[in-house]
Amino acid sequence: MGAMVAIVDYGAGNLTSVVKALRRLGRRCVVSCDPEIVGLAENWIIPGVGNFKATSPLANGNLGQVLRNGIADGRSLLGICLGLQWLFEGSTEAEDLRGVGAFPGVCQRFPHHVKSPHVGWDSITFRGPSRLLAGIPSGAYVYFTHSYRAPVCDNTVATCTYEEPFTAVAEHGSLFGVQFHPEKSGDIGMQILENFCAL
Repeated sequence: MGAMVAIVDYGAGNLTSVVKALRRLGRRCVVSCDPEIVGLAENWIIPGVGNFKATSPLANGNLGQVLRNGIADGRSLLGICLGLQWLFEGSTEAEDLRGVGAFPGVCQRFPHHVKSPHVGWDSITFRGPSRLLAGIPSGAYVYFTHSYRAPVCDNTVATCTYEEPFTAVAEHGSLFGVQFHPEKSGDIGMQILENFCAL
């Protein structure tokens, strides 16, 4: 069964599909907003859809402190969609809120002349080696739905191009983030989730 994965429930939704995907993989998981329960899990997944303001419960209080301490200590964490954006310094969608700043840069909306949100299957291009993407071919298609995107930075290991390149996957040590939804990305997404759980 492997290590216990805590799916962090901070009110941003999209939890059920992540739970179903992990259970299909035979992985033990718990959904919780309780800092003590989250703190006991070996691996963390922070999913989420919607406005960056939804991350406000992670900015303050015990849950946010547990997560920030875990990141500082090298705890394995996977941010999905809004969870990836939270790992950056912040977003112009909610300028009064700060992200963790584990990856450099601020997330911004796609230009107004580009159809937004960016929804559907799109390909990712690798920029360097990645443990999260082990066994995945560069050019693989995954499922996106988002209006804001993270900039390309030194921690970007894969990009997607929609008008211009943006971070599709970021990775540093035991910290990972994906802009797409692996739980909705078929076999490719399931392999990515398995790679994370097997770390």
